[in-house]
Amino acid sequence: MTPTAAPHGGSEPADATLYRLRSQDQLQAIADEVLDHAKKLGASDCVVDVDEGNGLTVNVRNGRIETIEQNHDKGVGVTVFLGDGKDVRRGNASTSDLTSAALRDAVEAAYHIARFTAVDEAAALPDDAWYAREPRDLDLYHPWNIEADAAAEIARRAEAAALETDPMIRNSEGGNVSLQHGRFVSANSRGFTGGHSHSYHSIAVSPIASRKGAGMQRDEWYVARRDPADLPSPESVGRYAAERALARLGARKIDTGTVPVLFEAPVAAGLLGAYVGAASGRSLYRSSSFLMGRLGQRVFPDHIDIVDDPFVMKGMASGWFDDDGIATRQRTVVEAGVLTGWFLGAYSARKLGLEPTGNGGGAHNLSMRSRLTRPGDDFAAMLAKMDTGLLVTELMGQGVNPITGDYSRGASGYWVQGGRIAYPVEEVTIAGNLLAMYDRIVGVGTDVLTSGSRGTGSILIEAMTVAGN
Repeated sequence: MTPTAAPHGGSEPADATLYRLRSQDQLQAIADEVLDHAKKLGASDCVVDVDEGNGLTVNVRNGRIETIEQNHDKGVGVTVFLGDGKDVRRGNASTSDLTSAALRDAVEAAYHIARFTAVDEAAALPDDAWYAREPRDLDLYHPWNIEADAAAEIARRAEAAALETDPMIRNSEGGNVSLQHGRFVSANSRGFTGGHSHSYHSIAVSPIASRKGAGMQRDEWYVARRDPADLPSPESVGRYAAERALARLGARKIDTGTVPVLFEAPVAAGLLGAYVGAASGRSLYRSSSFLMGRLGQRVFPDHIDIVDDPFVMKGMASGWFDDDGIATRQRTVVEAGVLTGWFLGAYSARKLGLEPTGNGGGAHNLSMRSRLTRPGDDFAAMLAKMDTGLLVTELMGQGVNPITGDYSRGASGYWVQGGRIAYPVEEVTIAGNLLAMYDRIVGVGTDVLTSGSRGTGSILIEAMTVAGN
């Protein structure tokens, strides 16, 4: 259930007017200036992050431009450390003014804050051996040099394709094109420095379908890529969004019961998100995770593997170092269903008495795979595998207890009968416990969709409680 891919747009020189930013060398010079001033003040250590970015966002509705937004953002974040060993205090300050005077003021503010903060034994910088030393080009920068009128035309094409799909598509909440890009440098007083340029581009459409006796339904679809040449055609995005809205017309409730549930790929990524949250350092050292004490234990069925890969070319969550400057690495964090690793930055690792994993800032291009998946296990095959049950395409609410894993979400989607979609469903609640849900995964489709840092195909769960009529 994805739009047909077709090359669209293209890259332009990095010095195009919209993207005339400071160079990496200029950002590095700012970082060096901050580190030098912190040293002169007497700081034990210092960390600095310098970033600059800009972009364009255009929204159209019913063929007319509603908004045009251009952004230019820049900033410096400074963390100053006083003391060493377990006797460490730290202070943070930031500024969006990159003049030398403002940089000095930010460093001095961080220094004085650190003087009055409590000692934090976990706050010190990582050991030198952990820092990333080998830069990698992961192809993350593809600027898209188009003017606002050209971006608006792409948004119009996407929306027009949606409106032309069927007479029942009678309105729209609009089409959107967004282009963003930036550069950053991260450095510290231990000699680490790293950074790169990056870009992000997206097309989105939100059509509204209506039919007499069936009410109105809205749906949306968006695609995002590092490289505009990898975006599908705006027409395919619009048509697919329209098809999704049309399919929801005539939605009804279903009877309460325990049935198989198939999570469509876009919402299945949320199951991965809940797992990452529970396996992350902050949840663990605060004892607020349903995965506490389960390292080395089977949490998923033995056919499930989950891989954390920071080196995916053009990946949305790729990087050769994490937020702490620690080297990243590809890891299998769930192997044959067994939980083999946490997601730890430097601070949380110290709090837990463990080693950092290169995940300061989160997971990297996390993907769930099933050893049972075959090449032909596309979305239609997953419906056939479920046979009869609920297909979930949208979730509402925040009904996940991170401590117990109890799960209860409002949902809509489709009732499936005999492996085929029978009718749309709305106003139901699906409930269970995440540990039980993970254990009951019986299939993962090849219809893989990547959303931010997570990617998976549709996920079939053997049974869940569905509350309806």
